[in-house]
Amino acid sequence: MSKIKIITDSTSYITREYAEKNDVSIIPLSYTLDGITEKEGFPGEFDEFFNRLSSTESFPTTSQPSTGDILSEFEKAFSEGYDEIIAIFISSKLSGTYSNALLAKNMLEDKKIAIVDSTQTASNLRFLVEDAVKMVKEGRNSQYIVSYIENKKNNMYVYFTVDTLEYLRRGGRLSKFQSTVGSALDIKPIIELKDGELKLLENTRRKARAINKIINKIPEDVNAISVCHVLCEEEAFKLKSQIESIHPNVKITIDVIGPVIGCHLGIGGIGVCFY
Repeated sequence: MSKIKIITDSTSYITREYAEKNDVSIIPLSYTLDGITEKEGFPGEFDEFFNRLSSTESFPTTSQPSTGDILSEFEKAFSEGYDEIIAIFISSKLSGTYSNALLAKNMLEDKKIAIVDSTQTASNLRFLVEDAVKMVKEGRNSQYIVSYIENKKNNMYVYFTVDTLEYLRRGGRLSKFQSTVGSALDIKPIIELKDGELKLLENTRRKARAINKIINKIPEDVNAISVCHVLCEEEAFKLKSQIESIHPNVKITIDVIGPVIGCHLGIGGIGVCFY
């Protein structure tokens, strides 16, 4: 039976403990803020970045791992005795990680490497990675695992809202006028991940109303839910309790969003990922 290595990127926000326990390699994306470039770390390591972001007028640029970085991770896996690699990455419409991974794969054309464009990020990417890890332990082959992920990714959903429009303005998604008027009217956008891209679903008044609308997006037959947040843990636990009262038999986790995705939402950004 082939020994299969699972690889993903840092926007899955998998914990360091899980990655180490299950030998999952996490390839970090990077961000640059006020001239300082750093690699995105693991949950529990994001506070400093968001504190810096809240105290500057600058907005970070983000970048995918280089082809060389990905190639090194592939070569390392094979040197450790793995026969095959399944690499599951952030949506190709949000990052060039997937494209660079394909280039790295072509440099090792004699090796068995499957590259999956998850069309997802954050907890939905984590869900897919965890499924892959579980199936490897069950002895499933790579063809089965990849086929499963390709099917499952099309039935996953992401909805977010924000505490302030400031970071959407800084990131160029809103003009200063739109941000000023929106803030005055307490407008809160609901952002969805659709077709691999973050898109504005609708605007609503007040954050509580936006959160209620997000809760109503979760169907009765949901299998798993993650409440995702940017440094607003208390609000995340409150949202988790609200969802539990409606879906008492569904596993609900709480996950922190890191710099690469979270910079667009800002502190107080919150939402759900589910399938």
